[in-house]
Amino acid sequence: MDKIDKTINEAKQGEALVLENQSGESSKKLYLESYGCAMNFSDSEVVASILSENGYTTTRNIEESDLILLNTCSIRDKAEQTVRKRLTTFKKMKKSKPGLMVGVLGCMAERLKAALLEEEKLVDLVVGPDAYRDLPNLLHQTEGGQKSVNVLLSREETYADISPVRLDNTGVTAFVSITRGCDNMCSFCVVPFTRGRERSRNPLTIVAEARDLFERGYREVTLLGQNVDSYRWNMSSKGEIKDETIPTTNFAQLMEMVGLINPKLRVRFSTSHPKDMGDDVLEVIAKYENICNYIHLPVQSGNSEILKKMNRGYTREWYLNRIAAIHRILPEATISTDLIIGFCGETEEQHQETLSLMEEVKFSFAYMYKYSERPKTLAERKYEDNVPEEIKQRRLTEIIEMQHKHQLEYHEKEIGKTYEVLVEKVSKKSEQEYMGRNSQSSTCIFPKGEYNIGDYVMVKIVDFTKTTLIAELV
Repeated sequence: MDKIDKTINEAKQGEALVLENQSGESSKKLYLESYGCAMNFSDSEVVASILSENGYTTTRNIEESDLILLNTCSIRDKAEQTVRKRLTTFKKMKKSKPGLMVGVLGCMAERLKAALLEEEKLVDLVVGPDAYRDLPNLLHQTEGGQKSVNVLLSREETYADISPVRLDNTGVTAFVSITRGCDNMCSFCVVPFTRGRERSRNPLTIVAEARDLFERGYREVTLLGQNVDSYRWNMSSKGEIKDETIPTTNFAQLMEMVGLINPKLRVRFSTSHPKDMGDDVLEVIAKYENICNYIHLPVQSGNSEILKKMNRGYTREWYLNRIAAIHRILPEATISTDLIIGFCGETEEQHQETLSLMEEVKFSFAYMYKYSERPKTLAERKYEDNVPEEIKQRRLTEIIEMQHKHQLEYHEKEIGKTYEVLVEKVSKKSEQEYMGRNSQSSTCIFPKGEYNIGDYVMVKIVDFTKTTLIAELV
């Protein structure tokens, strides 16, 4: 632990120097935009840390920036088009600001490097998720007039020794990455091709980072991975021990280690995979009050045949078995999900099975999308994207309407209940109110009272909207 703590402390000192230099005339300004999943936002903090040691400080004012970096998402075509529009805007900015550099990071990097660099000439550098340590060298090349690119994927890189520069100025909640990449190869998903194979981070560095955050005033951490349940340290994917002299650690054990840091440090995690989530994880959640009673468990479809085509590794029955286990072990927990509508060959009957599964589970929240074919995926190579757009849209509307009905039903049942809520920030709608979440991840709005951001408060639910619980102080 001494070596790990030394690494964290050295990184903190470096971060302090960055903050000291923010008013300096000579420091370069970095403007970062992140799109997509929480992992991208977490990666942006790693990038800010790496560049802080090379003379860059982050800015929220794009007009004063010397370097603009977009951390991108490829999960759906719409996300890519959003990034392209932003890059077009920045290309116009470059004409009036010589020396401004623009780069693309993350999941769009490998797939679109040629188009972005040469064909459309939208960027100066392209950097993949495993090449952020090479950014200073790439920027040096770019300053010399070259176009720079590094999209090599790694089987080892976890950035475990880097203390991220936290870009969220509230100082209450933070992401902590525990794995990188994914081995699942779902047929619709581009992540294994853009982020590489799955590898787990040393648990001691994870615990040290979470402890450091708590000591700096943070009160909640979210453990991040494409599939947190498959986290394994010193173990192969088949459970074989790699080094007999080093303790093994699975996800349940890791979460317990983080939960034991301090009872006042809340612990969340994202994302679970139904085929890998065991009862041991649920039992650890039940054991510790500061590990939140909330599980995001993507189902994608309610039909076993579609799940097989998606290569999800479980059936409808298996998923419902996991739901039953959650209800049995964590009766107070809420469950959210992801749903893909109109996957290749989906029939009306299969769509109805998704609706019936929703009716059975009654998710507290859901991310709902029309299927969007992605290049290089198995689905692109093997299946035809043959559900007409108008049918996809109609089915998506039905899914959304049912989910909204379930959310309202859930919120109505919350009236009169009392919860401990972590104050996260001032409400967007009123300076006299705070926003925070309870253990079940429900958003609550309540009066400020005498409390401050970062405090725990007891509130009673008195009203609700489609997405929010309205509360009064207890």
